[in-house]
Amino acid sequence: MQTFFQQLINGLSLGSIYALVALGYTMVYGVLRLINFAHGDVYMLGAYFGYYAARILHPYRVVPWIDTLAVMVASMVACGLTALLIERLAYRPVRHASRLTMLIIAIGVSLLLESLGQIVFGADPKFFPQLIPEKTWRWHGVIFTNQEMVVILVAFILMVLLNLFVYRTRTGKAMRAVSFNLDAAKLMGINTDRIISLTFVIGSSLAAAGGVLVSINIPGIDPLMGVMTGLKAFVAAVLGGIGNIFGAVLGGLILGMAEVMVAGYGSSTYRDAIAFLILIAILLFKPAGILGKGQVEKV
Repeated sequence: MQTFFQQLINGLSLGSIYALVALGYTMVYGVLRLINFAHGDVYMLGAYFGYYAARILHPYRVVPWIDTLAVMVASMVACGLTALLIERLAYRPVRHASRLTMLIIAIGVSLLLESLGQIVFGADPKFFPQLIPEKTWRWHGVIFTNQEMVVILVAFILMVLLNLFVYRTRTGKAMRAVSFNLDAAKLMGINTDRIISLTFVIGSSLAAAGGVLVSINIPGIDPLMGVMTGLKAFVAAVLGGIGNIFGAVLGGLILGMAEVMVAGYGSSTYRDAIAFLILIAILLFKPAGILGKGQVEKV
């Protein structure tokens, strides 16, 4: 039982990261019906922006949680601006093209970010500064660290804030209207270009927060770190029901716990494989996802 609770905490920590990144996938898909495969690389940029922000902040450190918050906010702002640039230059010109065209553009942007990351940041791994000194606690035989608790707590707060924004503000209402019917939203006077850009900015900011949070726990970062994490977050979004915010959170938590349980009770060799086994299973038995609803499209 102690081992189970230990794995549960580890799974919640990892699943929280997947959930944050998956929210970006599901938000963009909700408004554009686009699978933004460059989103995992934005997560990588978030880790690097946080890395350089932490180095700049190093001589002026005050309190660990304030330093962490400052680094995270800087990373989120930088990634939000990067996402705005990507949306304006890459996605907006082909918005009315076929979905296949947009998908190819997304893959191209992903490869571009990975290549630029290796050129600008260097291919060698870098080690994230320790913003929060690690403390270990033991409770009834279960060992957990303050860093894991920070990851879970901050991720939960960000997800709650996103939910309040989407369901309790006028802009969130406009975002839901664009997601429901883009053309009808235009007729109602909603500036759909602004809403779509804002969706990219928010989704990328959450991915940046995930990049900083995972770097607190696992300090090694590299330009290709977003490839596997991005794919797993996509699986989490599909699992929960892509286009559904609650589904993305649920899918991320389930995937994180499944991955940790497989590594803990089985073999770590299959840790990455479990995500794709889940993807195959969900596409076979419930393509719309756990909380998703099947839609009929006219061809």
